[in-house]
Amino acid sequence: MDGLIPDKAYFRIGEVSKILQVEPYVLRYWESEFTSVRPIRTTSDQRLYRKKDVEALMTIKRLLYDEAFTIKGAKRHLAKMRSEACQEDGGTLDLLAQVKEGLLQIKDLVSQR
Repeated sequence: MDGLIPDKAYFRIGEVSKILQVEPYVLRYWESEFTSVRPIRTTSDQRLYRKKDVEALMTIKRLLYDEAFTIKGAKRHLAKMRSEACQEDGGTLDLLAQVKEGLLQIKDLVSQR
């Protein structure tokens, strides 16, 4: 998937449209339906998509066009994918909780002096 996306930080809607081979209005619609796609806006109100936005749009396109999901079904599937990713990442969350606890203990020790 990354091989299809040029190596740059931001993409305008026309570039993303060409990468995904869909019309810009489709991207604007998907943006309104899927919370995982949130391009930033310039002062002139142009959309700038990050690489993660383009990757999310590629996933959405695959679900809708290749796997024939409905919008509602694609939303459910993406939520399920996020949930599974969080469960797989549970070890990292435990480690972060331990680090936080250690930092709080250090803060208490320093504040006592």
